Amino acid sequence: MFAVELQQARTTELHRRAEAERLAREALRGRRAARREEAARRTAATESHTGGPRRNRLARAA
Repeated sequence: MFAVELQQARTTELHRRAEAERLAREALRGRRAARREEAARRTAATESHTGGPRRNRLARAA
């Protein structure tokens, strides 16, 4: 009987750790998404008002 109880305790601990890791991954995913949205907002605010290329298309001759 002791072996069965020990296995149940190990299984319960394994499930608890797996749930904690899932929550950690979910939180990390949310932070990354927020960071990407903030970066997108920042670049949208600094874009050129003409929308054209910022550099000349042709390189200068040396």
